[in-house]
Amino acid sequence: MNGAKYHIHTYGCQMNVHESEKIAGLLQARGFSSCEDVAEADVIVMNTCCVRETAETKVLGHLGRIKSQKKKGAVLIVCGCMTQQRAVAEMLYKRCPFVDIIIGTFNQGSVTEYIDTFLATDKRIVDIWDKERDTKEVSCAVRDDDINAWVNIMYGCNNFCTYCIVPYVRGRERSRPLDEIISEVNSLLDRGYKQITLLGQNVNSYDCGGKNFIDLLKMLDNGREYRLKFMTSHPKDFSIALAEEIGRSKVLSHNLHLPVQAGSNSVLKAMNRHYTREEYFDKINAVREAVPDIGLSSDVMVGFPTETEEDFLETLDLVERVRYNNLFMFIYSRRDGTPAAKMPQIDYKTKQGRISRLIKTQFEISKQIALSMVGTELTVLTSEQKNGVFYGKAQNELAVSFTGDAKIGEFTRVKITSAKNANLAGEVKR
Repeated sequence: MNGAKYHIHTYGCQMNVHESEKIAGLLQARGFSSCEDVAEADVIVMNTCCVRETAETKVLGHLGRIKSQKKKGAVLIVCGCMTQQRAVAEMLYKRCPFVDIIIGTFNQGSVTEYIDTFLATDKRIVDIWDKERDTKEVSCAVRDDDINAWVNIMYGCNNFCTYCIVPYVRGRERSRPLDEIISEVNSLLDRGYKQITLLGQNVNSYDCGGKNFIDLLKMLDNGREYRLKFMTSHPKDFSIALAEEIGRSKVLSHNLHLPVQAGSNSVLKAMNRHYTREEYFDKINAVREAVPDIGLSSDVMVGFPTETEEDFLETLDLVERVRYNNLFMFIYSRRDGTPAAKMPQIDYKTKQGRISRLIKTQFEISKQIALSMVGTELTVLTSEQKNGVFYGKAQNELAVSFTGDAKIGEFTRVKITSAKNANLAGEVKR
């Protein structure tokens, strides 16, 4: 397939985005080039998500369109979390005979070998591994951004929240060697990247060679000018020491994503989250004491099977008391194979009503936080320019647009002059 073109469509989280970058790197190492149009592609890759039912529905709908768009002889590959579920992989094989290769999460690094085998045999492939067999990291990722880069520090999850499919499709926790991570970060900084985000299902659980997550963060505070972020943290493992490290570090972003999921102790227990709302408040207070300008974000689920109206009101209360800069809100989605799938389910109308109330509450909070920033000065990592206006993110992860003299990929001191909803506007400080 010399001179062949590939097209990758990615669903889901930042982990999937970075894994698609790795797949692109493997394809480009074989001489393939990227294309935007599915109809031009010789290889089409769909990297899937299964965290919520809507993601799987989108994949199936998209597959129907690709069937009519792909050119004769093009190789269609479906991989990722959705197909790591054997029942789903078998369903796709039977229902979609135009899909040529079906693999899961553990063997995506062998995608070019699967393409070779399919082309040599003209036989469809379904190969779902139960665990990772080769832990070697793909080092040739083709990154989608010249400023921001993702770096995996670990894979998998040991928490088994009752609603979550991740441990079943990503496996148990596996941490990368610390020296590999540091080498990759330094290489990215040498290439000019200004923001590095460390990825893991639960970065707080990083443990390799006797070194923990805080040890890693300290070693990455290397005197160079860049912004270091991480996601995601599990509240049960978030420590006072980590809060203090955020406050001490010269590179760590003053933004913390700490997914609470619910504000009711009874729901948290049913979710198997291993913390209470009181413990969560204590950790929020600790990080605010250590980092007064911290920007907070979280995930909140409504409509979990055991959630009563009183439980939901406790979630609303928590959101109002914490006052997040940003909140990712979603309706509970039943996932086969998880304990919560066997619990009595709440009707959709009730769930829809609750999330509407939550969205309204958070919108007002975000607007008030943005208004409170007017008149302050923020350091913004400039990411793009359109029609003479620069755009970027502040240290606390608030979105900022501004005018004045700036450069893409550089840190700029901006005075905030106005706010609209959750977005800030300003001008370069003279």
